[in-house]
Amino acid sequence: MSEHHLLLCFLFFLSFSQILLSSCFSFSNSTKICPHGQSLALLHLKKSFSIKKSHSRFCRFPSYPKTEHWKEGSDCCSWDGVSCDLVTGHVIELDLSCSWLSGTIHSESTLFRFPHLQRLNLAFNDFSGSSVSAGFGRFSSLTHLNLSNSGFSGLISQKISHLSNLVSLDLTWNEGAEFAPHSFDSLVQNLTKLQKLRLRGISISSVFPNSLLNRSSLISLDLSECGLYGRFPDKEIHLPKLELLSLRGNDELSDFGSLRLPILRVDPQFNRQSEVFTDFVSLRLPIHRSIPASQENLTQITSLILFGNYFSGKIPNVFDNLRNLISLDLSGNNFSGQIPPSIGNLTNLYELDFSYNQLEGAIPSSVYGFSSLSSVRLQYNLFNGTIPSWLYTLPSLVELDLSHNKFTGHIGEFQFYSLEKIDLSMNELHGSIPTSIFELVNLSSLYLSSNNLSGVLETSKFEKLINLTDLGLSNNMLSLTMSVHSNSLLPNIQTLDLSHNNISGMFSWNVGKDTLSYLNLSYNFISGFEMLPWSSMRILDLHFNLLQGKLPTPTNSTYFFSVSHNKLSGEISPLICKASSMGVLDLSHNNLSGMLPHCLGNFSNDLSVLNLRRNQFHGIIPQTFLKGNSFRTLDFNSNQLEGLVPRSLIMCKELEVLNLGNNKINGTFPHWLGALPKLQVLVLRFNHFHGQIGFSKIKSPFMSLRIIDLAHNDFEGDLPEIYLRSLKATMNIDEGNMTRKYMGDDNYQDSMMVTIKGLEIEFVKILNTFTTIDFSSNKFQGVIPECIGNLNSLRGLNLSHNYLTGYIPLSFKNLKMLESLDLSSNKLSGRIPQELTSLTFLEVLNLSQNHLIGFIPQGSQFQTFGNDSYYGNPGLCGFPLSNRCTTDEIPYPSQEIEAKFESGFDWKITLMGYGCGLVIGLYLGCLIFVSGKPEWLVWIIDKNIHKKIVRNKRSTRGRGARIS
Repeated sequence: MSEHHLLLCFLFFLSFSQILLSSCFSFSNSTKICPHGQSLALLHLKKSFSIKKSHSRFCRFPSYPKTEHWKEGSDCCSWDGVSCDLVTGHVIELDLSCSWLSGTIHSESTLFRFPHLQRLNLAFNDFSGSSVSAGFGRFSSLTHLNLSNSGFSGLISQKISHLSNLVSLDLTWNEGAEFAPHSFDSLVQNLTKLQKLRLRGISISSVFPNSLLNRSSLISLDLSECGLYGRFPDKEIHLPKLELLSLRGNDELSDFGSLRLPILRVDPQFNRQSEVFTDFVSLRLPIHRSIPASQENLTQITSLILFGNYFSGKIPNVFDNLRNLISLDLSGNNFSGQIPPSIGNLTNLYELDFSYNQLEGAIPSSVYGFSSLSSVRLQYNLFNGTIPSWLYTLPSLVELDLSHNKFTGHIGEFQFYSLEKIDLSMNELHGSIPTSIFELVNLSSLYLSSNNLSGVLETSKFEKLINLTDLGLSNNMLSLTMSVHSNSLLPNIQTLDLSHNNISGMFSWNVGKDTLSYLNLSYNFISGFEMLPWSSMRILDLHFNLLQGKLPTPTNSTYFFSVSHNKLSGEISPLICKASSMGVLDLSHNNLSGMLPHCLGNFSNDLSVLNLRRNQFHGIIPQTFLKGNSFRTLDFNSNQLEGLVPRSLIMCKELEVLNLGNNKINGTFPHWLGALPKLQVLVLRFNHFHGQIGFSKIKSPFMSLRIIDLAHNDFEGDLPEIYLRSLKATMNIDEGNMTRKYMGDDNYQDSMMVTIKGLEIEFVKILNTFTTIDFSSNKFQGVIPECIGNLNSLRGLNLSHNYLTGYIPLSFKNLKMLESLDLSSNKLSGRIPQELTSLTFLEVLNLSQNHLIGFIPQGSQFQTFGNDSYYGNPGLCGFPLSNRCTTDEIPYPSQEIEAKFESGFDWKITLMGYGCGLVIGLYLGCLIFVSGKPEWLVWIIDKNIHKKIVRNKRSTRGRGARIS
């Protein structure tokens, strides 16, 4: 081709290009990107919601208010979460997931004015009160719909089954949302293009639809906790693309024994964040079922996850054919027996989790080639023996958790430095900590607590562990040597637990000044601190040491501070009130003195526990307990406090324990405490309270009270029957159907002293079923109220050392749970009710120093009581006393039975009847003899009289012969 022709072609190409570019530019400028109506609809939608971060608190991804920057006059296609068609400008995608939204989506919401919408994601917001209404059925072009975790409830409209183009439908975790009968079947039949169907937690209440088993497009199917019932279909599953199948939580769905899965293909690029592995092949089978043997045929499966089911029995030895497994998770079941030896064939394994089962025996030792194994979790089983050597030689191992087993022997030396987490706690390992652990530069968590490790731990050894955030060495026999430069070590440490060891002397390891938030040094022999330098401290536990000197002041960020059971002295500095985040403050069992700072009652809205027991504080209790406080426990026992009980305690609506015992507090009974709805423990013993307890203006006072101790005061008058009738918490406790737990929480558990048989016994923990009443050593008088017999869950009752009179109430036979009964040193009279022998839990009985009489009941627990239970009652007799009852004396019925008998059987009436009968009998007798009728009766009487006369004559002659 000539140069002329080439030039013409080049010029023609330039001209055509200019025309084409001009046309495109002109077309672009003439197209309206965001239609005005859709922009207004979006702005109206924005106004219908409120914004608050907590509405998206469960979002797994970064959340932010996407609608906050939607502004009128700007192009809506450029707004966060909005995507438009490039040609028409119509909104085709709306992603408002994790947008902090709250409000109700009504059926006429402007949300439904986008007919061209193809993708809609409203997940992780709060649309409580909204339903999946018919409006969602208008999106005929919709391919992806995600309404998960957004508070939808009520019936799901059947119109949703009209979305025939849906590829993905996710309605998970909308509790209260449900399908109407047969609606789910319609959805399955109509949505033929579905690849992902996730309805976890939605109420379907249907049998498993057969048509789902042949939906070849399905990749992910999650129908867990949907109320499916009946038998699982007994047919071959044709789901060639299936990657996730979750049916767990359908307890009424049975017969998985016929389950046959095809080859399950999973992305070989294993990714921990991938949703494929979060619940893969998670089947909840009926209880006590074993793994179907057919699983051995899944030769190409790469991930088998069966966690959190009801599997039991031994793990089948099927791993010879599962050599492609990358992830194996059988955790949270009831498997027993040993790990099958074929586990050694899984050389491609990346993750192994057999935790939370009942597996036992030794871990197989002949295992080789786990070059990719990154995570081994075998915690909470019954494994024993030594830790096999191959676990120390895994080149890719990141996590090793063997905690809560029975492993013995020494900890071996690790050969590779990839480890980030080691947990060997709660075993029986001994020896020293291996030096190789201090070379693991990537280590972030190290837990060796509750073993038998020993030796001297030098802080300088931690020099290379710059990534360590959590260190747990508690409950061992370790001692600590602190180097000069140890404070610069562990720059990222957050939690440090060295409790229950042999650490002594001054503690100068001020590690993690800016990062440490949890430090537990309790149960050691530490004598003091140079300072408390930790600016981020939340929990500081120093109790049971040998601390001396002044009370250290915690940092302002501290939530838990305990220095109990030490030898601290001096006063409490008012600076402690700057710790405005304090939740638990325990200064008990020290030698602290002085007056209490007035701010102790109101310096922290979070303060739930204030324990100052067994110190030498004097003065009055702080008077300013403010409204809305969080106090659960107030313990001022065993000090020298005086004055009145603060009226402001009525503001402590959460108060469960109030212990003011062993002080010098005076005044009358604080009856207004009966209005505290949660008060369970009230201790006022050994104070100067006085007067009658009297009546209460509160309708049902002390409804939750189950432990009340008023002993050793000067209360007088009758026992407070109105309060005793109100103690509902000591009545009808059904221990079989209640969870037995201790008072308190994970951070702090309450304790108290209880007097039994004259001995003070400390309960370091208080069971929620324990109930006791102690009114001893006061000046109460009068009879014991019958209503005490209604407190049938009472464990202890002490009314000793008062001036009580009358009988022991027969109603005491109803106290079936009673373990201790002390009525000694009163003026009780009458007999001991025989019915008390039915109290089979009674271990302690003291009725001494009264005026009781009669036979001591025999049988059951009464056979175990000695003389001490009855001495000082001269009128009592029988075992175990030396005062024996007379041979013809038998146990008398109780006084109350006698009283009832007397009230129902009147001897005067009996005598009147007897007299009348005698008169009538004599009259009839005379009438018979006078009339001679009836003749047969007269003949019988006459004959008998004749025989008696003859017999008397003969006997008279006989006696006369013998005398002569």
